[in-house]
Amino acid sequence: MKMLRFAALGAAAALALTACSSGGGTTSSSASGTPEAATIKLWLAGGDTPDTLRDYLKTEFAKQNPGSTLVIEQQDWGDLVTKLTTALPDKANTPDVVELGNTQSSTFTNVGAFLDISDMYDELGGAKLLPSFVAAGEVDGKNYTLPYYFGSRYVFYRSDLWAAAGVTAPPATLADFNTDVAKIATADPKGIANLSGFWLGGQDWRNAISWIFANGGELAVKNGDTWTSTMSDPKTQEGLKQLQTLWTTASKAPRDATDANTYNHLNDADSVAATDGTTTTYSLDAATIMAPGWAHWSIGDLGQKDGKDVRTWNDSTFGVFPLPGVNGGYAPVFAGGSNIGISAASQHPELAKSLMKIIFSPEYQQMLGKNGLGPANADYVSSLGDDQFAKALINSALNSKLTPAAPGWAALESSKKLEEFFQKISQGADIAATAKEFDAQATPILNAKS
Repeated sequence: MKMLRFAALGAAAALALTACSSGGGTTSSSASGTPEAATIKLWLAGGDTPDTLRDYLKTEFAKQNPGSTLVIEQQDWGDLVTKLTTALPDKANTPDVVELGNTQSSTFTNVGAFLDISDMYDELGGAKLLPSFVAAGEVDGKNYTLPYYFGSRYVFYRSDLWAAAGVTAPPATLADFNTDVAKIATADPKGIANLSGFWLGGQDWRNAISWIFANGGELAVKNGDTWTSTMSDPKTQEGLKQLQTLWTTASKAPRDATDANTYNHLNDADSVAATDGTTTTYSLDAATIMAPGWAHWSIGDLGQKDGKDVRTWNDSTFGVFPLPGVNGGYAPVFAGGSNIGISAASQHPELAKSLMKIIFSPEYQQMLGKNGLGPANADYVSSLGDDQFAKALINSALNSKLTPAAPGWAALESSKKLEEFFQKISQGADIAATAKEFDAQATPILNAKS
């Protein structure tokens, strides 16, 4: 399952969505005060929600709302922002309830795309909901979207290479991790060409920002109504210094590489077919990576099942652990997952609220966990199980952080300035000067609502 969602929302999109800000529609009610029967629409993003959960939602919704029907439509992540921009303001065609990426949430909520559901916050989980995801759907203290499911990034490593280099996992602190992966790269105990002790692409800001967070830094802060980029903050720069050292001593990944499919570098040789018909061959060239928890399905010994190549995890070759913090414990890493909310233009807000109650019910929350999706409510994280992947996911996610909930964050992402900035740092650029230049460019973008 994919855990991280990113999208670009430009000025025209934000302007189009301002039509949503007038609030939700009005569902007709019967004399008893219950909503009249109607069909409502739920948009789910991608295929992460299994069919069993979709069937449950439809069945339970019909049971709790006699005569009403829930229709579920799946939207591709690549088209989601474009479709939401068009559909959300359109009362005749808007989806009533929408799943969207957590980093998309702040931009859409800031232009009034979702219904204020602050009055439901406590009923749907309140303080037990993952705080960073709640913040992504919050504007001026009001709740517009809430977490749907979470995932988190943690460390995957070749236990065989760590052992051959004389390094013991897991390291106790972040400094120990930095030292260990540099030692592995230098030792290269099995003579693997171009071995990275830690494979970190130069443009991979989504993994790199964990070092900023771990050192107490932020990407941006809000003072009053204004957001300010904070790459020049001393705590942020401490994380950048450690990253620059890692790129010098531990990572031989290309300086224009991103976080895409990093698990391929941890596996033994494999050929991966792309949708355009091309094939890329990967060879083992990393002892350690960071990736969302779902990556474990793509790491392991190569075999065949039903005529398809599959990877089977092998405990004698691979291992996992949460990224350690500066003083031990677990570092605050960049979280992934989805938020969910009710369209401000929904003509059936009461039925949509009924669906939200089902989604945040104990039964459904535990169903999410049993299917490998981190439940929004912390009371039900035990439903994920107790294997090493569940433990790493839970421990890394509980301290996780999201990108700033600034109105222009999606525009900053789409500008590729983050990739450009981190690539410069990875190539040895002066940190203070590069950070100052970035802050000057990023701050206006962060505050742009249209």
